[in-house]
Order: sequence, then structure tokens, then C-alpha cells
Amino acid sequence: MSGARGWLWWVLGLLVVLGVGGVAAYAVVVVPQQREANADEAAQQALASVVERWGARDLGLFPDEVPYAAITDGLAGVSPAELVGEPVPGEGDDELTPVWPESIALGPVQRVGDSASGSLTVTWPFGADGWTYDVTVVATRSADEGSGGVLGAFDTSGGTWQADVTTSTVHPDLTEGAVLASEREVPERGDVLGRDGEPVVEPRNVVEIGVQPSRVEDLDALTSALAGAVGIDGAGLAERVEAAGPDEFVPVITLRREDYDPVRDVVRAQTGVVFREGQQPLAPTRAFARATLGRVGPATAELVEESGGRIQPGDVTGLSGLLRQYDERLAGTAGFSVVAAAGEQRTGLFTQDAVPGDDVRLTLDVDVQNAADQAAASAAEGNGNVAVVAIDVPTGDVLAVANTPVTGTDRALTGTYPPGSTFKAVSTATFLEQGLVTPEQTVPCPRTATVDGRAFGNVEDSELGDVPFRTDFARSCNTAFVGLADQLEAGALADVAAGFGLGGEWGAGVPTATGSVPVEESDVEKAAASIGQGRVLASPLAMAQVAATVAAGEWRQPRLVLDPAPEAVEAPQPDAAVLATVRDLMRDVVTDGTATALADVPGDPVHAKTGTAEYGTEQPPRTHAWTIGFQGDVAFAVLVEDGGSGSRVAVPVAETFLRLLG
Repeated sequence: MSGARGWLWWVLGLLVVLGVGGVAAYAVVVVPQQREANADEAAQQALASVVERWGARDLGLFPDEVPYAAITDGLAGVSPAELVGEPVPGEGDDELTPVWPESIALGPVQRVGDSASGSLTVTWPFGADGWTYDVTVVATRSADEGSGGVLGAFDTSGGTWQADVTTSTVHPDLTEGAVLASEREVPERGDVLGRDGEPVVEPRNVVEIGVQPSRVEDLDALTSALAGAVGIDGAGLAERVEAAGPDEFVPVITLRREDYDPVRDVVRAQTGVVFREGQQPLAPTRAFARATLGRVGPATAELVEESGGRIQPGDVTGLSGLLRQYDERLAGTAGFSVVAAAGEQRTGLFTQDAVPGDDVRLTLDVDVQNAADQAAASAAEGNGNVAVVAIDVPTGDVLAVANTPVTGTDRALTGTYPPGSTFKAVSTATFLEQGLVTPEQTVPCPRTATVDGRAFGNVEDSELGDVPFRTDFARSCNTAFVGLADQLEAGALADVAAGFGLGGEWGAGVPTATGSVPVEESDVEKAAASIGQGRVLASPLAMAQVAATVAAGEWRQPRLVLDPAPEAVEAPQPDAAVLATVRDLMRDVVTDGTATALADVPGDPVHAKTGTAEYGTEQPPRTHAWTIGFQGDVAFAVLVEDGGSGSRVAVPVAETFLRLLG
């Protein structure tokens, strides 16, 4: 018993000895390691606070004697104290806007005793790749055991780590008392070139008309006079003038010099009107492919925000159309220089030269485009909006795209409409491929044809009786086509239409509507599709491409942009022999059909197909007027919205176009 008790006391003694030793070992090894880890973490936090606060644009980060931690977009000799994160006065009436770093990143932190350092990688949003450099930031530990400060971190080992922000924190070469300033160099814009390589959009003289509110004596009289002289919204202008500052330039309208001169005396006579003369990238005329090319002007706030820094306030940029689509290419890359300015001394820190914009070369032909613009404008008043498209048959190049109104939608390229009887070029090719008809075969043309209870009729309730299909095509007999359509296999029209490129991928270099020819779901749909109605849709460009395909005997990729070259697409393979027959039938339309007004146009024989396309639910239905065709190497399409008869309304526009070309 006594031996057992002794053994127990020996064991307990041993445990006590071992316990004391463990505590001692912990105190010797673990506690110092924890202190070192705490110090590392506190130093890391102190340096990270510089990144956080500079990135948050916290002006309190830098002591008064340290230069401002943003760069102004220009140099006005202002002192750091004046730079408080808001626009500041610059030279003249300009303002200087602070530019802040795009990113600040802290690298690995090295600590030795009571001092730690880390590298900040600072990137400013200048140029394509930004301006990046490294600065070293130091943090030190003081004996103060307070809570740490806004740039410090409390260390449980008995001190506070504090980052030491100095002039070199902003840039390693920045001297005391200097400020950073940048100057942005706007590059020369590229040109938009035509088919011949000559500019079609280039700087041209303009006059910007504006109003200075402090000079206005009678606002109602002023806005009324300007509305009458230059066609602006007088009420809207009055609201903008009333909301503007007294000496602000309130823009009214920017006119080409040749458009300004006729109204000059009226405009200049108005008290309160002020002017700015300059240049803007413009096409040869106001109408010249306007809806397609778009326009250039001062950047909107939305475009500035969307650009990610590429576009700055005050920049001239593409606002719409092709000029907007290719703006980044045309605009080039801005150049930047950054200097450290101390009084009159300037030290260059960064320079990136501006890169001029690249040209964009189009297929537009100036003479053909001018003819198309004039032809579109020639349509009788009240007939509706007009689109005219011309294509070079040998190449597929788009020679002209005209729209009225010139500032409206680009209906010529992207509008979709039922093509009406112009689609009979496609349905005829389908009948021929299916072996349903020959040009000389007799195909009745009654006044009406009924399919599953739906009646189809001809324009003005006409009928031809039993005549060759050639005559049905030339005179555009709907009922003859409806009578043949029920023999078609489902989807046959869609398959043949694809051979004309309808509904395909074109890669024209600009947005285009290539058309839609869905597979028919009933005999009624089949009948309607055969005459370009129902669910069949096409743009004027798509129907001009149909005419060009007939003329060429094959499909050729339509292009409007040559450089940068659009991606090549797989070409459909229409039946060349069938196209040759359709070509002959389209000549009959001119010699003995619905487009005889084109028979005496000088030059090569004209081939055509007219169309009167019903749409909507009104009774009688409203109609678009169409004409497609070709003469020599030029294929064309004319659409007049709500124009009524293709032969009476669209054909005269086509005639004007072809005669102007001649």
C-alpha cells in the first residue's frame, strides 16, 4: 500500500515537472512567434490602408505638404491646396478635371523589426495600356499602444504600425511642392473612303448656331424666328435657354457652310444669337447615304460612360450609323503626356504618342449615290418614305443606299417589308426548278383564285384569261401564281429563296436585314408566299440582291465595307439555267408588262419586276410600292412605303435613278 502510494506521488511529481516545462517552452517559442505574426499582420494592414484610401479617392490620405494624388487633365499652375477633387479653373473658361488611378495594387510586404515596406503598382487610365509604375511605401512601428490611426494598425505586441505617406508615394520622381498634370492629344481621325479610294466623309466647314441667354431681349420672338429659319423646335429651345446659365452657349443647330449662308442674314439679325465656326467630318451632301453613314458630333454623356475612358467629354465622335459602328477604328488612340509641375518647372514623367485613326473604305460610288439620293427625293409628295439601293452586279458591292427622310431609319438596309410581286422572281425560279411550268406554257389568269376558302385577286380586279406564263409574269398576275403554288412541295420556296441569299448570313460589314422566307404551314400560306405576301419579308437591299443574282447568274456576297474586309461567307448555289430564264422574263416586264416606262431609258436594256405589297388589317389593305431590276452592271431596288402601285409609283423613281446614271 505504502509502495503504491509512493509510486503515485512519484508520478504526480513527474507530471508537475513536465507541466512547468511545457509552459516554459510555450513562453519561449510560441509567444514570440505570435508576436511576430501580429506584427506582420499589422504592418500589412497599415500598407493596405494606403491602397484602400487612395483607391477610394480619400483626400485625407495625404498630408498637406504632399502633392495631390490625382492628375488634372491640363495644367493651369494651380496649387495642390486648390485641387480638392472637383473641377478647378483652368486656362480661359476651361475646367480641369481630376483623373484618378485606375488601379493600385500592393505587392508582398517585407518586415524587419519595426520597419516594413511594400511596393505599390499604380496604373493610370492613359492610352491603350495605361501608365503603370511602382512606388515603395514604408510603415513603421511606434511604442504607442493606442488604437492605431486611420493609417495604422494596432499591434498586440505593444505598438502601432503607421504608413509613412510622402511625395514619393505619388510618384518616385515627384519633387516636393510639385503637382501632376496630364495633357491629352486627340489624334487625327481616319477618313471614310468611297469605292474610288477618295474620302466621302472628311472635315468640312460648319457654323454652329447658339444662344447666349444674357443677350436675349425677347425669347419668344427669338425662338420663333429661329424655328422658321432653320426648322428647330422653338419651344424646346426656349426651355433650354431658360435652364441655362447667363453666359452659357446654348446650341441650336450646326449647319454646313453652304446651308448656313442662305439663312445668315435672318439668323444674325436675332439678338442673343452667337456663332462658332469650325469643321466636322461630313459627307459631300446632307443627303449622301445619311441614314447609313450616320453622323459625327460632340460625344454624349452616355457614349463617354460606355467607352471605358476611350472617349472623353468634348471629343468629336461617331453618334450613329456606320460612323458610330467604326468609331474606334476611325478615332485612333489618344496620346498622353504627364508632367510634374513646380512653378514654371516642368518635368516629363510619361509620354505616349497619339495614333491616328485608320480609314474605313466603303463600296459606295459617289455618282451612283448622288443619283439614288436625287431619285429618292423625286418621289411624289405624300407617297411615303422611300428607299433606293444599287448593287454592282459583277462584285456584289453596294454602290448606293438612299433613304427619305435622310435623317430617318435606314430602311434600305434594315427595314423589313412584304416584297409583294417582286418576289415572283424567286417563286418563278421555284416553279421552273420543280418542273411545274415553262415560259410558253399556258397558265390561266382568272380574276380571283380561292385556296381553302381564302380568295386571292389581282390588282384592280384584272384578268388575262388563258395566256402563256411569260405574260402572267410580265403583267404580274397573282392568280396564275396562286394556281401553281399548290403543286409546290412544302419548303420549296424557302429552299430556292436561300439560293438568292434571302435569310442568309452576308457579312456586308454593316447591319443588314437579309429577309425571311419561312416554310409554309398550309396551302393558303403557300399561295400567299408565292406572291410575296404572308410571312415573307425582305429589305430593299435583299430584293436588290435578288435582282443582282438574276443578272449575274450566281450569288455574290453583298459588301458595303471593303476595309476592314468583312468575313467571307459560304455562297449559296442557285441554278444558273433557271436564273437565265428569269432574266428573260424580267425583260418582258419592261417591253410588254408593268414597267414599260423603263423601256426607253438610254443605255443597256433594262430588266425589272414590279410589286404592290399589301400589309396590315385595313380594308382595302394598304400597300407598299416596289420595283427591282438591273441595267448593265447595276442592279437596283426601289421601295415607296404606302406608295400604292409599284408600276405607278416605284417605277418612276427607278426611271429617274437610271436616267441620272446615264
